[in-house]
Amino acid sequence: MSKDLVTLGSFEFLADVQIIKGRLEAEGIEVVLKDENTVSIDPFASNALGGIKLQVYNSDKERAQVIFNEVRNYAVDENGLLVKCPNCGERKSETHYLRNTIFYKLFPFFEPKKYRCTHCNFITKAQQ
Repeated sequence: MSKDLVTLGSFEFLADVQIIKGRLEAEGIEVVLKDENTVSIDPFASNALGGIKLQVYNSDKERAQVIFNEVRNYAVDENGLLVKCPNCGERKSETHYLRNTIFYKLFPFFEPKKYRCTHCNFITKAQQ
């Protein structure tokens, strides 16, 4: 079995990732939560760390991805509707932060929200 870990997703809150972790483990997939303890101790560090990373072993990646996509929450707009990708039209986007400047790395809560389509990887700004 390959011991290389791959990240399926990252989560701001521990409660969000625990549900998916439980489902994956119920299916016999071993799960590692990177930065779980740090965020548990200091929840404000979640944004700076990029959240809690849900990781599985590379050998389980495909099966885990299918299960993850069945139970995950996709981004919704201010009206509670799933965000539609302007590139491909799919409604499977997730909140995404680039943190590509030193300012946003130091103060991640100031970065404007963006969405990344999980189907085509197109990144768009959140509608105001």
